[in-house]
Amino acid sequence: MTEQPVLVGIDAESAIGRITLNRPEVHNAFDDAVIAQVTAAAERLDSNEAVRVIVIAGNGKSFCSGGDLGWMRRMALYDRAENEADARRLAAMFAAIDGARKPTVARVQGNVFAGATGLVSACDVAIAADNAVFSLSEVRLGLVPATIAPYVLRAVGERHARRIFLTAGRFGAAEAQRIGLVHLVVPAAELDVALDRVVADLLAGATGAQGKTKQLVRAIAGRPIDETVMAETAGVIAEARASAEGREGLAAFFDKREPSWRRR
Repeated sequence: MTEQPVLVGIDAESAIGRITLNRPEVHNAFDDAVIAQVTAAAERLDSNEAVRVIVIAGNGKSFCSGGDLGWMRRMALYDRAENEADARRLAAMFAAIDGARKPTVARVQGNVFAGATGLVSACDVAIAADNAVFSLSEVRLGLVPATIAPYVLRAVGERHARRIFLTAGRFGAAEAQRIGLVHLVVPAAELDVALDRVVADLLAGATGAQGKTKQLVRAIAGRPIDETVMAETAGVIAEARASAEGREGLAAFFDKREPSWRRR
């Protein structure tokens, strides 16, 4: 077994933080230790001012095959209170990724089963190799895809969620893209090239504006476009225009130069 089940790194030159699941011998299945490490890593990278983009990946043939069998055997022996505490820690991992101020990108290949789809859905952008295979297999084990449901449901919508939750069947990367689980599908050999392009686009934006944009999306998603929403969004753009980033961005545009946050 690998000694470091989760690798965390920061490329100071590129401003990219990386969280890499590193249990290739078990297709990067996660257990309680991995969950704790991923949660802590997401929070730490998000608070590090040297990091502008967070990439989540898995070493080896697969992104992540979901829950580790040994962990699941232990869970079967837990009582209700222990199971709830364990599930809350799993939910906290997804929330740490979803709630990050920095843009998050999932680099996906191979198996993406059960809880792994929560990791993908919690990221802002998901890029999949054409060899990726997805399955929300919980009901076939008598379980419910509960902690991942808010993220998967938001990504694919209620009708698609019902189908993939209830059938628990496997589907490929093209279908995952069609229903909205991933944004981009590329040949496996081109996965890192595609990732670099997406990261470059993200680095072209202002970090503060990106964080506020994520907050805005969460705040207004699903709400009717009424006077309250109109007032809130007007307030957001007014604040952005008066901010240091806003003034710098507009000045750079009119001066025909790169803004200060743009990587050269």
